Amino acid sequence: MRRCAWPLLRLPARAGLVPRHGGAAARLRPAAAACSSSAGGDGSSRAPDTSLFVPVPLKPVGDAAEEDVGAELTRPLDKGEVLKNLNKFYKRKEIQRLGAENGLDARLFHQAFISFRKYIMESSSVSADLHIILNDICCGAGHVDDLFPFFLRHAKQIFPMLDCMDDLRKISDLRLPPNWYPDARAIQRKIIFHAGPTNSGKTYHAIQRFLSAKSGVYCGPLKLLAHEIFQKSNDANVPCDLVTGEERVYANEDARQAPHIACTIEMCSTNTPYEVAVIDEIQMIRDPARGWAWTRALLGLCAEEIHVCGEAAAIDLVTELMYTTGEEVEVRNYKRLTPLTVLDYALESLDNLRPGDCIVCFSKNDIYSVSRQIEARGLECAVIYGSLPPGTKLEQAKKFNDPNDPCKILVATDAIGMGLNLCIKRVIFNSIVKPTINEKGEKEIDSITTSQALQIAGRAGRYGSSFKQGEVTTMHRDDLAQLKEILSEPVRPVKAAGLHPTPEQIEMFAYHLPDATLSNLIDIFVSLSQVDGLYFVCNIDDFKFLADMIQHIPLNLRSRYVFCTAPLNRKEPFVCTTLLKFARQFSRNEPLTFDWLCRHTKWPLAAPKNIKELVHLEAVHDVFDLYLWLSYRFMDMFPDAVLVRDIQKKLDDIIQVGVCNITKLIRASQSAAAPGTAAVVSEDFPLSRTKRDTRAVSDHHGAKSTEALSIAAEVSGERRAKNLKGYRSATRQEDLKSHGRGSLANRLLREGLLTQEMLRQLESEWQDQHRNGRYGLGSKRDDQSGSKEMGKKKK
Repeated sequence: MRRCAWPLLRLPARAGLVPRHGGAAARLRPAAAACSSSAGGDGSSRAPDTSLFVPVPLKPVGDAAEEDVGAELTRPLDKGEVLKNLNKFYKRKEIQRLGAENGLDARLFHQAFISFRKYIMESSSVSADLHIILNDICCGAGHVDDLFPFFLRHAKQIFPMLDCMDDLRKISDLRLPPNWYPDARAIQRKIIFHAGPTNSGKTYHAIQRFLSAKSGVYCGPLKLLAHEIFQKSNDANVPCDLVTGEERVYANEDARQAPHIACTIEMCSTNTPYEVAVIDEIQMIRDPARGWAWTRALLGLCAEEIHVCGEAAAIDLVTELMYTTGEEVEVRNYKRLTPLTVLDYALESLDNLRPGDCIVCFSKNDIYSVSRQIEARGLECAVIYGSLPPGTKLEQAKKFNDPNDPCKILVATDAIGMGLNLCIKRVIFNSIVKPTINEKGEKEIDSITTSQALQIAGRAGRYGSSFKQGEVTTMHRDDLAQLKEILSEPVRPVKAAGLHPTPEQIEMFAYHLPDATLSNLIDIFVSLSQVDGLYFVCNIDDFKFLADMIQHIPLNLRSRYVFCTAPLNRKEPFVCTTLLKFARQFSRNEPLTFDWLCRHTKWPLAAPKNIKELVHLEAVHDVFDLYLWLSYRFMDMFPDAVLVRDIQKKLDDIIQVGVCNITKLIRASQSAAAPGTAAVVSEDFPLSRTKRDTRAVSDHHGAKSTEALSIAAEVSGERRAKNLKGYRSATRQEDLKSHGRGSLANRLLREGLLTQEMLRQLESEWQDQHRNGRYGLGSKRDDQSGSKEMGKKKK
């Protein structure tokens, strides 16, 4: 590089940045292309995406400027002649070719010329050298080509990145990630891949080696998993610390670092030497948002032995990645310890539930619906979904696992796929379609993947539990064949590993483009980045969302970057608003105290009375998590972590009470949302919202908290028909035909939405109404006969 940016990296976290280009600024449009558009591994640098560049207008020189030296040396310019010659200059092919050689494609050339022409025509005076050249051209003593040096100088003023494009390309070159970790490259590491399905003992064997080592680090995808290894290690008299984004728990009372650490994968250190490292769920290296953390751990951990655990689908990629580091991979394959059977029949009705059953749903609305239907049958169920606090999940799992507890049914989302030890006999898929977010950030409904299905189904029949074998089926008969097909397909191999710009790389970008926003820096970084076929750039939408949200707040780049990497759900408006307030107060150098946080969250909080209040409590828990996360990065500004952790535990208890009473909360929400229709809706009917209604509410409020307030009663078959793929509608039609008359009632009975007693009552009411001529076929016949009479009169 022509200028070295490395001294910048040694600045303290709150230090400012030194601009390179004086007052010049560049505004960059949001990236038009997705992260996957990064260049391939052919080694050739590509042209930048110039749609990102917007020219910075230079203010013309006004009348109050200094004396016009050029006019004194020659004569005042004839602006009419100047305009004609500027237009000739623009049209010359030689000038356009010279512009392209200097980084000005057709788009930039045009924008630079418009700005150059406007600057000359609207300025009362220009520099003496430019004035003399323009005068010579107008007098016929010069050529329009002589303007090019002045034009190029102007172009680089409005596009400052043109002057450092080579440096920017070098900084954003991501083709050799192994070289980012010189400490790991300095040792010869032994890589052992423990490959196998869920419940095969692969992680157990890796953890045994971890416990027997003199020092070690466990890297897991969830706080629950890190906490589990932390507990196991200390129970086995192996001192182990717990490190997550929100907390650090020392095994030693004097806060000395223990030789073993259990951490979430983002928190692992690539500078600390260990004897053994365990990387769990390695297949998540392909995750579009978090895959970079697995790549960083795999390439950067300084351990003599790296034990990698996960699906066999990741073996080839890990082997190729280790080939680039000169390290060999030893593969140890494991088979499932207990048999798993796919049943030949669907559950069809909640009346067929048995102890040890787990119904898996893919939305909170379905969780609410199914749990209410179960409790309406006099059964008790535990509830687990992703946004619940870890403590609440553990308590619900403990309740379900306890043989002396009357709760024998579990209703859960795919959050049970990892992180919880559950005694499940049979996994029942309530649906095999799941909402997902595509590369454009749009919500889509699609069938679950083979990897997802195996991960969830594999929770049945856990080794060492009271159930010696597991079973899996579906709630609905027409889903079963497709589930069998999904489970029989091979898991798609993991093709690429995720990468993410580091703070150091972004700081070097900011050194060259000091006036660009952080969101724009990320955009242009991704646009220029080059990766080879083994890697991809992770999705940066969440990062950019937060960067744009706090852009107006004056923060130095390091602090701004940290705030933008905060782990929060951008669909939770209360949490996002809190981050904004945190950043604003931080920028004023005012500590975020416990009292301030209590006022903001209105602590203390009461037990929830409806679903909306429960969802808000979950958001408050996330706010406390956010505070704790920031407290480990800015200890002086978030000083009350101990007090916040105490009230977070109390909030966890309050949320547990709400989850235990979730059916009452659903009923209360229904009454609040539709007081006039509450008595009409049967208790057995699901409280769900159509996909269209969900989007409308989400678009209007932008709030997670409104998700739970869908109280439109509808038959689940109609809702599910909107989500399922087109080819399955034919199967459903044949099924309805085979049932003949009364098929709707039969289907409602099968799905547990109607009981025999309710059916008899409906038949009785129908007959009464039919006799009275109020509804049904009688009134229809009267209408038909009336129509016939009218027809005769017309004839």
